[in-house]
Amino acid sequence: MNIGDKVRMLRAKEQGVVTRFLPGNQVEIEIEDGFRIPVLRSEIVVVSALESTRFQSAPGIEAQKSAKPEIISSAGIYLAFVPQNGPGNLKIVVAYLVNNTDWDLPFSIGEERENRYSGLYAEVLKARSFFKLGQPYALATFENWPTFLIQALWHRRGAASLREPLIRRLKCRTQSFQASSGPIPVLNQTGHVFQLDVEDVEEEKPVAKEAAKPLDATALRESLMGNTGKKELSAKEPAKLVRPSSIIDLHIDKLLPNGFGSRTNAELLEVQLQEFEKNLEKAIASGMDDITFIHGVGNGVLRNELHRRLGKYPGVAYFEDAQKEKFGYGATKVKIK
Repeated sequence: MNIGDKVRMLRAKEQGVVTRFLPGNQVEIEIEDGFRIPVLRSEIVVVSALESTRFQSAPGIEAQKSAKPEIISSAGIYLAFVPQNGPGNLKIVVAYLVNNTDWDLPFSIGEERENRYSGLYAEVLKARSFFKLGQPYALATFENWPTFLIQALWHRRGAASLREPLIRRLKCRTQSFQASSGPIPVLNQTGHVFQLDVEDVEEEKPVAKEAAKPLDATALRESLMGNTGKKELSAKEPAKLVRPSSIIDLHIDKLLPNGFGSRTNAELLEVQLQEFEKNLEKAIASGMDDITFIHGVGNGVLRNELHRRLGKYPGVAYFEDAQKEKFGYGATKVKIK
């Protein structure tokens, strides 16, 4: 289930579009009257795009026209950063503008440095597509990254009303960057992702130089680059990205020592996958050579899903079964680029 998917409630008649994920295994959906409501994931199902064609009326019988209007996904614009290895194993990220809505997006994107603006690109981003920014950004110079300014118009053929233009400034900060790791819609990769078209998005306003926080950025750079040398400490040390253990046990009783509660098998699998992706991202960002995940043998569902996702990670060189004499066939060793 992704942001922008059309969904139907199991215990009610409403349909809607997923606009964002909420804590407590809930999602926010926008129903047809424009209201956004929180719903448990277990209470909704994704509506297949083939449903309307598979269930048409039989020949000779006039198909009934739905009284409900077409559901249009109107939220899901992101600026995302995908980690990669640059020349000489330099840790870099590549930026993408992602459109996971049913609207076309004529846009421009530029950089602001010391209150000076520099335009980068002006294109039309089609619905359900992405645009890759040409220049990479090095994590070693994180504190010198610019403020990104994104301006866009909303266009959809036959739209019955105008929408306010989208104007967002985004300045990456240490804590928000660390907390933004997750799957990127449309792009189907994992990285650091910021949604731009929500009202509560943390927007960076132009500020004087005194308001900058270089200490936080330095801490992020050192943690991501794996520096373990002497560091300056302050009374309020920012949260640092700590290297994970080289062996991560994904058995569910280890992750949920207080019991499983009422979680379904699918929800328990999601807990394991989130722990896997969190530790893999930290291992890649902190420059580890390899990391091993203990998934057990079981029915092979967790192992197969880990291998499927590992095959798509740009920061993974290869993966293989870990030492059989130590783990049997229940662990996978991941070699990091």
